[in-house]
Amino acid sequence: MPVTTLDGHQVHVNDEGFLTDPAEWDEDLARVLAAQIGLTLTDEHWAAIRFLRQDYAERGETATLRRISAVGGIPVKQLFVLFPQKPAKKMAYVAGLPKPQGCV
Repeated sequence: MPVTTLDGHQVHVNDEGFLTDPAEWDEDLARVLAAQIGLTLTDEHWAAIRFLRQDYAERGETATLRRISAVGGIPVKQLFVLFPQKPAKKMAYVAGLPKPQGCV
């Protein structure tokens, strides 16, 4: 796996830039990743990111939008506002998790 340096963090990434080791992630890195895709994280963003990471820790796979909405309580429309155009992919990227299955 390739190693890249982001704002002083050395992390392992796949060919699409997603972290391959979720343990390398921290909130400072999340801010760097978010800035790379044009996002400034608010409390609402953090709620989605923290749900995603907790759910991943429990289930071993990145949650879909439907799961984030149904279990996490964040409406899908709000996820599109917070993470425009490709919310599932962008949330996983910022949360340091694998891209959800079914994302292109």
